Amino acid sequence: MTAGTEGRTTRRRIALLPGDGIGVDVTREAVKVLEAVASELALELRLDSFDYGAERYLRTGETLPDPALEQLRAYDAIFMGAFGDPRVPDMRHARDILLGTRFKLDLYINLRPVRCLHERLCPLRGFSAADIDFVVLRENTEGAYVGIGGIFKQGTPDEVAVQEDVNTRKGVERILRAAFELAVRQGRRRVTMADKSNALRFGHDLWQRTFAAVAAEYPAIESNHLYIDALAMQLIKNPAQFDVIVTCNMFGDIVTDLGAQLQGGLGVAASGNIHPGSTSMFEPVHGSAPKYAGTDRASPLAAILAAAMMLEHLGIGEAAACIERAVVECLAAAECTADLGGTLGTRATGDAVARRVRAVRG
Repeated sequence: MTAGTEGRTTRRRIALLPGDGIGVDVTREAVKVLEAVASELALELRLDSFDYGAERYLRTGETLPDPALEQLRAYDAIFMGAFGDPRVPDMRHARDILLGTRFKLDLYINLRPVRCLHERLCPLRGFSAADIDFVVLRENTEGAYVGIGGIFKQGTPDEVAVQEDVNTRKGVERILRAAFELAVRQGRRRVTMADKSNALRFGHDLWQRTFAAVAAEYPAIESNHLYIDALAMQLIKNPAQFDVIVTCNMFGDIVTDLGAQLQGGLGVAASGNIHPGSTSMFEPVHGSAPKYAGTDRASPLAAILAAAMMLEHLGIGEAAACIERAVVECLAAAECTADLGGTLGTRATGDAVARRVRAVRG
């Protein structure tokens, strides 16, 4: 997709899937902020909402059929809330929608910026917010999440469960290359690859060899390796040492939640699921938290920051920066929900960010 010229009318079509629980609540506030920045910067953002989620699944049995996925592929980007509902115990709809989108659209980069936006959110003694500023790239379409495996003799004392961890040279190389390219683009000095090759020999030997080959193509970027358990320890011991972290699907899933806590919690953690040059998907990291749905307690900032990531990806950097500045100002003024040190509800927090978007521009 081609970025429009900022300052002129910029047209983008965005598909919205609010999802379940608080996903609906936080997506509403993200839309509010998107509409505010679009008004200020003369952007033409067409936001089309789709009702795929638990309610539709319980009503029709549909999760996300292939024709719907092809329809979403025609959009410039997809924005999702959160999925999960206790009325669907096996969470089939959530799995089909989230993993179906990632796998079928080949969104192989899960991009998770970890940046602490205010001093009071930094949980580590002896460190400041400025010390927590790195990016994690998680391989998003392989590993243990491919669903290859099975159960034999289920329910008996001899039951056997097998789950395959799939790694391909193509998949590993492209996520590693994406990490180095991001480091170059953002002026970051170091790429750290994390695996468990001392225990998981074959797939992670592939990661080791491919990392060495790709790193050699980027001599200006420092490269280093840590086992995933050592990485988790070092993230707590000294997060300031990290710039770009790249790892596999399973380990990335775990370590990015650790990263979310370093930046202040799931209420500010945003992510992108990206295939460069193709329709990509953006979402807050948190779950659907059904018991808080409609209570006006959930932080919308993660969803709002995910919307800013989406605009940055779409080439509308001025709008993305405007939203992020507004979020930083809201946190500084404690215009946020209780989990982030404020006293506002979900709606009022969205209003505060939208108001500051207009003030920042004005």
